Amino acid sequence: MSRWWVLHVDMDQFIAAVEVRRRPELRGLPVVVGGSGDPSQARQVVATASYEARAFGVHSGMPLKAAARKCPQAVFLPTDPAAYDAASAEVMDTLREFPVVVEVWGWDECFVGASVDEPEQLASRLRAAVLARTGLTCSIGIGDNKVRAKLATGFAKPEGPPTPDDVALFRLTAENWAEVMNHRPVRELWGIGSRMSANLAELGLQTVAELGAADLDVLRKRFGPKMGSWYLALGRGLGDTEVTDVPREPVSRSHEVTYPSDLSDPVEIADKVREMALTLTREVVAEDRSVQRVHVKVRFISFYTPIKSRKLKESTQDPEVVAAAALDVLAKFEFRRPVRLLGVRVEFTRS
Repeated sequence: MSRWWVLHVDMDQFIAAVEVRRRPELRGLPVVVGGSGDPSQARQVVATASYEARAFGVHSGMPLKAAARKCPQAVFLPTDPAAYDAASAEVMDTLREFPVVVEVWGWDECFVGASVDEPEQLASRLRAAVLARTGLTCSIGIGDNKVRAKLATGFAKPEGPPTPDDVALFRLTAENWAEVMNHRPVRELWGIGSRMSANLAELGLQTVAELGAADLDVLRKRFGPKMGSWYLALGRGLGDTEVTDVPREPVSRSHEVTYPSDLSDPVEIADKVREMALTLTREVVAEDRSVQRVHVKVRFISFYTPIKSRKLKESTQDPEVVAAAALDVLAKFEFRRPVRLLGVRVEFTRS
């Protein structure tokens, strides 16, 4: 009897793999992609690194300068979003040729829903088709919901540079959840970072099993009704089973800039926030949307990155109103150190 399965398809080292696909001579070399591709320039970070570069300790989010120190022999390349858009479209179109539902989550990942008897057989066929069509490899997690499928992908990933012969599949369901996950730290769950892991540890919840057996009232009191329930469900591996091919409606838009030189002048900082707010609002209005909340993000040279926000009295399409609100939010910050990054995000509704 066929049953509904959720598969999580995750491309292997996607950005680096796309670069190697168009430059075959780079295969097997440590490749680092990020920013302008010039590690001598300030404030450039790694977007992705090939497995060969990762072996030297290079990882996403690392400054390019640090990556160059760890792996001076690496090939550094600039990011090329248009190329990644095109490669991603190839992958997703290939998956859509099967009798499945494809829910795209980004350039390099998606959920696939299908009613089949043997999900591993389907997953193998999907991997083979993507490789044959695009030359790119992927790993696939198989689950009875999105949470378990997403986590399963981590176990499916190859430890070294991927090859066509890798199995790169793993199944995680209610049947083997306890065996696979209960002894693991909560940090390994989807959506739990280091800060939340520390918060849960304060409640004595350090493993997945402990979180899954936690008192719901205690979690709700600490994290609120919605999130408390969510964390308990996460500890039990529960999650959404629906996979939809309807594009997700965006609810916000943001701009942020890391500056080559630190900012200290309050007037200059305010001018940059105001200009970002004006630009964002014009983009939103062009899509027939109205702004209802404004967020401002500030990253100081210490890398401390507070975010503050304000809800508008009423939704607006007036760039000046949004800019004024952004400056009001900016006034809530204490500027005791120079600033390396500024960002503005607006939440919107359709008019």
